[in-house]
Amino acid sequence: MASKAKDFLIRGLHNLRPEHRGAVATVGSFDGIHLGHQAILGQLKERAVYYRASSVVMMFEPQPREYFAREQAPARLMRIREKVEALAVTGVDRVFCLQFNRALRSLSAQEFVERVLVGGLGIRCLVVGDDFHFGRDRSGDYEMLVRMGARHRFEVLETHSIQMGGERISSTRIRRELEQGRFAEAAKLLGRPFRITGRVVYGQRLGTQLGVPTANLNLHRYRAPLTGVFAVEVHLPDRRVRGVANVGVRPTVGDLVKPVLEVHLLDWQGDLYGRRIQVEFKHKLREELRFASIEELAAQIYDDIAAARRFFAATEESGQAAAL
Repeated sequence: MASKAKDFLIRGLHNLRPEHRGAVATVGSFDGIHLGHQAILGQLKERAVYYRASSVVMMFEPQPREYFAREQAPARLMRIREKVEALAVTGVDRVFCLQFNRALRSLSAQEFVERVLVGGLGIRCLVVGDDFHFGRDRSGDYEMLVRMGARHRFEVLETHSIQMGGERISSTRIRRELEQGRFAEAAKLLGRPFRITGRVVYGQRLGTQLGVPTANLNLHRYRAPLTGVFAVEVHLPDRRVRGVANVGVRPTVGDLVKPVLEVHLLDWQGDLYGRRIQVEFKHKLREELRFASIEELAAQIYDDIAAARRFFAATEESGQAAAL
């Protein structure tokens, strides 16, 4: 993000300036920035080169399904900061984020096109997926956009879904793979391993009291895309460290409503408070459980650490065998 312009992320119509107009844009949630999203972004950048215009990804916060369903909405694969950082890496020029609220949800599809896409961004081309719907009651679709494009002189380009294994690549499919602990399959759909990024915050230091200090990350969401205990690899600025992570609400302690990520780094000591880290999920060890006592919980944590060490040892052995 450091190499991007200071206005890479634009929040709200009121922050659009004349130099932001004339863009080639796409609209969507882009949760996960998976291979299907990457295909759309590739088309976006190609058309931006053709028009000699900036490429803009437009999204909403909260995501529309979160606005309507609240805590019942599907779990996010990415927080907004993770999403913006990932989009910056793809090479798009800007991210335009609108607050999804009562005023925005009340716009008809035609009003959305005229006020936001034409009046705000002054788009020259709109790139959309083949399942794109928008506007009040999701009444807007590709055919409607083509008609509006002819009226307001912008091109509409529809991209087709990318399939893998005979099934469409989607955020829903990736969530299903993560829930089942199938991280290799999720990585194929994402085009990279699944990671959660966040800043280490102070917790209740229960892990330290049990002899297994943890780095705690608030997930800032009602639901996590996966829950349980995992063997993980923690990406620090200068190294990678293996660890054991728990994602959940700590039912034994019973003090949480929203899930947190707690990770114990193996064979490592240091202060991570305030630092941003990436946690890459490698293998699911077990589901999150409620224990009758803290002592039982502590015993299970040590069993989890031993299980994680066995997993990493077996992974090393298989890698060495494959190299022979």
